Amino acid sequence: MPADPLHRAGSPQRSATSPPSSGPAATAVEVRRSARRRRTVSAYREGDRTVVLIPARMSEAEEQRWVTVMLDKLAAQESKRVLGDSELAERARRLSEQFFDGRARPTSVRWVTNQNTRWGSCTPSEGSIRLSHRLQGMPEYVVDYVLVHELAHLLVPGHGPRFWQLLEAYPRTERARGYLEGVVAADRLPHLPAAREE
Repeated sequence: MPADPLHRAGSPQRSATSPPSSGPAATAVEVRRSARRRRTVSAYREGDRTVVLIPARMSEAEEQRWVTVMLDKLAAQESKRVLGDSELAERARRLSEQFFDGRARPTSVRWVTNQNTRWGSCTPSEGSIRLSHRLQGMPEYVVDYVLVHELAHLLVPGHGPRFWQLLEAYPRTERARGYLEGVVAADRLPHLPAAREE
């Protein structure tokens, strides 16, 4: 099993996971066609599903293109929204139900500003989970991955095979780890001075 990028010491650690082939945001997409809808396309979240509303006359190719556009648009909107501590705790509760049958029960889940080398941390003996403020504004699936990772630590404290087996339940693990690794790599790039216009 690969080293855990969330808990390595040193420079800020980040991991990533890629979006599903249908788009970056939802695990399931439902397309609803309407004869009354002439030109507009809209989308919204309904639980773990994304509903895309399109005109009935659209071709399959146009449908696919608009689904991708709307998933990207929703993901961009969601990444700008910052969850508060109570929303973060509720999100952790929901993720525990979805992936661990509610067995992971944190006593507190909150944002912290003192974690610059980790994305998240968990103290199993206290049941507390802390997420780095650096995750704020990142895509929801990345924040969810870090929450699921820390929730798994409430059930299995170390990073042995049982821990990684638990994490396999989250379908966007690899994509989220890749995203976070990309952020770390970008932070390490030399910052060149801006080119001057002549």
